[in-house]
Amino acid sequence: MKPSEIRELSVEELEKNLRSSRADMLNLRMRKQAGQIEKTHELREKRRDIARYETILTEKKTKAAKAS
Repeated sequence: MKPSEIRELSVEELEKNLRSSRADMLNLRMRKQAGQIEKTHELREKRRDIARYETILTEKKTKAAKAS
């Protein structure tokens, strides 16, 4: 997902997507260790997606804390 699309999500949706992305990353790492992964670029993409989710989630939580 693009960062602009991620910013439109709510905090709950971001947390849900982050959990599912981490689970996907775990599966990809397991498959890599077993030698079953063909598209190794998926690991990098998933890692960057997780970083995007965490960054935007932190931004939203910080903004909410400053507002209150």
